[in-house]
Amino acid sequence: MAEKPTRRPPEALPEPTRKRGLAARVSLGKAFAPVPSEFLLIASTAILLTVFGLVMILSATSAVATARGEAPYDAVLKQAVFAAIGLPLMFIASRFPVSFWKKVAWPALVLAVGLQLLVFTPLGIENDGNRNWISIAGLQAQPSEFLKLTLALWIGFILFRKQTLLSSWTHVFIPLVPVTLLVLGVVMAGEDMGTAMVIALMALGALFFSGVKLRIFILPAILGALGAFAYAVTSPDRMRRIMSFLNPNCIDDYFGDCYQPLHGTWGLAGGGVFGLGLGNSKEKYDWLPAAANDYIFAIVGEELGLIGCIVVLALFALFAVGAFHVVRKTNDPFVRIVAGGITVWIVGQALINIGVVLRVFPVLGVPLPFMSQGGTSLLSVLIASGVLLSFARSLPPVRRVAGADAVARRRAPVPRSPARTGAPAAAGKVAG
Repeated sequence: MAEKPTRRPPEALPEPTRKRGLAARVSLGKAFAPVPSEFLLIASTAILLTVFGLVMILSATSAVATARGEAPYDAVLKQAVFAAIGLPLMFIASRFPVSFWKKVAWPALVLAVGLQLLVFTPLGIENDGNRNWISIAGLQAQPSEFLKLTLALWIGFILFRKQTLLSSWTHVFIPLVPVTLLVLGVVMAGEDMGTAMVIALMALGALFFSGVKLRIFILPAILGALGAFAYAVTSPDRMRRIMSFLNPNCIDDYFGDCYQPLHGTWGLAGGGVFGLGLGNSKEKYDWLPAAANDYIFAIVGEELGLIGCIVVLALFALFAVGAFHVVRKTNDPFVRIVAGGITVWIVGQALINIGVVLRVFPVLGVPLPFMSQGGTSLLSVLIASGVLLSFARSLPPVRRVAGADAVARRRAPVPRSPARTGAPAAAGKVAG
């Protein structure tokens, strides 16, 4: 009868074989290691907001598309294509190390500025007085959306390199202020004040999280406010919209600048607490301009009511909680600055959009992140969320608190003394 082959112990294996087995175990352990709770919170809220947005875009566009003789699913299918591209890109970006984002900060900003300059070429498209779109091979894109992410990465890299010099205002302002003004200039040259305000807000947020002294932070904030004021008063069109926003009797200008804000407010008011039901909006029948874009929140309020609005606000709040936990827990200044800037951008833009719908702010033309129709906007926020997920992976492991260690020590079994167990006395002890 043949003998069964015996397995050799690991010590008997050749040295290269043992090393390969160990490397495979370590590699698999890293691939399937549990992710931090911040990763799950950011990823889940981004996915839920994206899916929620697709549903609302379908509801807001299908009726008008059918009335025009178009397919009712065209708009949502186009948005779904960008979602199908953006969500995998988000998780791919989450796998890159922090060092990768430091290396691409400069090239990404230069590329984004170059794309933005294309709007002033024959490729540029003007829409509602703003020249901030380009058309390539029949595909339209808004390059300024990518400027938000690339500028956040660049500011984080510059302030990270100058960590020991941030007490001097000259090192903080140069090259931060000139480059930021250049970015704002190429955006405002296309008359896109809403995007410029969001970029300025993001830059101020990144500067705040860098830990500079308050007096150094306040000066750029004052300069930014003065610049926005000067930019507004020098344009009759912008001043007209601002004065319309401040007009308490906006109904008198119903067919003018008050038409869109009034219908947005009426849509929210018509929904009540529980809404008219999904798909039952009245304002989407060509009464409310940009119903699927800048005013998608009004359709949410009309169809899903106050409850639907609270759900949207809660999702953005959870996104902010996860992102700010990354800011609080990280030991890397670059991660803290960039994550803070991205969070201020996404959450701040959401609040501005909702404030415009509620008529708290004048009409600025900024989309609701994740939810408004627009492929470029969706791609930019999903990739930015991927950067946050990458940062969440880099967080240091959770440390056990001192109280938990004390409890563990108290619960540990105490060895019994030799006298109680009847064991012989220790050597060197002489009996009396």
